[in-house]
Amino acid sequence: MRVWQISAFGIDSLEFVERPVPEPGPGEVLVRVRAISFNYRDLMAVKGLYNPKMRLPRIPCSDGAGEVAAVGPGVTAWKPGDRVAGIFMQNWTDGEPTLAKARGALGGDIDGMLAEYVVLGENGLVEIPAHLSFQEAATLPCAAVTAWNALAVAGLKPGSTVLIQGTGGVSIFALQFARLSGAKVIGVSSSDEKLARAHRLGLDAGLNYRENPDWDRWALEQTGGEGVDLVVEVGGAGTLARSLGAIRIGGAISMIGVLSGVSEPFPLPSVLHKQARLRGIYVGSRQNFLDMNKAINLAQLRPVGEDFPWSQAREVLARMEDGSHFGKLVLSIG
Repeated sequence: MRVWQISAFGIDSLEFVERPVPEPGPGEVLVRVRAISFNYRDLMAVKGLYNPKMRLPRIPCSDGAGEVAAVGPGVTAWKPGDRVAGIFMQNWTDGEPTLAKARGALGGDIDGMLAEYVVLGENGLVEIPAHLSFQEAATLPCAAVTAWNALAVAGLKPGSTVLIQGTGGVSIFALQFARLSGAKVIGVSSSDEKLARAHRLGLDAGLNYRENPDWDRWALEQTGGEGVDLVVEVGGAGTLARSLGAIRIGGAISMIGVLSGVSEPFPLPSVLHKQARLRGIYVGSRQNFLDMNKAINLAQLRPVGEDFPWSQAREVLARMEDGSHFGKLVLSIG
């Protein structure tokens, strides 16, 4: 089989190589991968910024979907032909996270999905929604589950207001899920064209932060001076101060990304003044994935992304690096 592997750090060092097709052991499932999607974490892993001590070679990517090709002894949950996706953390099936559950993340602790075949544990898979293609389903394991849990932090009600940052995978899923819950969604981006596309998905109001960097004040104006109920924070330390300025007193911030860096001073006075609820979000459990899929099925929701042949893995990672994408970047395998 063919795989992409990190043999040395750097996008140009990503290698397309041959490996034997693995065989499933007891309690394991062999999956023929049909599509994968990239997350910012995958870019960081390939460049050596996610874990510089990661053991190489490593097959990257946490997100993939395909069909069961074979099952090992004792497997009862799956049969050949079932359409499945892997869960991000293979050991986190349910409940609150623990150190043990956090181990076994695909494309980091263990080999990931950027291969024609992968072997995963019986409990490391979920059935994908019937109305979705493999390409659409491949966008779900990290970005969608992360966005689902990011919204859960705030206990949103119909009429709540959510602020999203940018138009990457997590932010667009947060927009779609927030609209399902009856929330108002406002967002900021560096691109008027991307904001226009987000409006077509249900964004209520958008601001180009390159033209108006005071987007925290703009958020207050959009909410009659009160502030938003939730910010889906993908920027990190460089945007946290403005996120705190944008929320209402007692509002929530779901901390997800580090796109703007990690070296800014922590705005503690604003945290205290706003009585802010800050929650770090690191994807979620298999049960979170199953709950999310129920909502996706009920609403017949369709993920948003761009599809490329998997021979273009290096080019697509470069596209992610320059930030020109909208929604998810997907590779079709085969």
